[in-house]
Amino acid sequence: MKHTHKLLILMFSFVLFSCGNDKKNNQVDYSTKKAPVKKEVQKEKPKEASVEKKETTANVDLSNKGIGPVKSLDISGAIDQKLVDEGKELFKNKCSACHRTNRKFIGPNPTGVFDRRSPEWVMNMIINPEEMLKKDPIAKALLIEYNGSPMANQNVSEKEARAIVEYFRTLK
Repeated sequence: MKHTHKLLILMFSFVLFSCGNDKKNNQVDYSTKKAPVKKEVQKEKPKEASVEKKETTANVDLSNKGIGPVKSLDISGAIDQKLVDEGKELFKNKCSACHRTNRKFIGPNPTGVFDRRSPEWVMNMIINPEEMLKKDPIAKALLIEYNGSPMANQNVSEKEARAIVEYFRTLK
């Protein structure tokens, strides 16, 4: 019992002294404080830029129409504000749990999506996510990129998906 007691005191003392306040390690050198911060920021910014670039250029394929009922969709005309408003409300109610328009979240940011995907692909992904995730190479890659979080089927009709697409056209 005495050995155990002495051993505990020795271990406690070791922990106490190893965690003690060593003034040499805690001193702040104000003459060099700013320089290392600038160097760290300069090192990190290129990494962030390359990650952002990877997100926007990965798997760009405007010829891929996806798998589903939408085979052709022309979105080159004037923006229909009534459809935009409907799409914005649908996005808020059905999509915003996983998607943000200002950043990457659980799912991809839809801002600028038509620079990366065809309108048909976007519609088919909204309408037919299960089959897209099983068969479409871009959807499969996105599933991996977003840590295996599959897009939930929100039972969006083709008409509703078209309104969401119109809303996406306004996101810049």
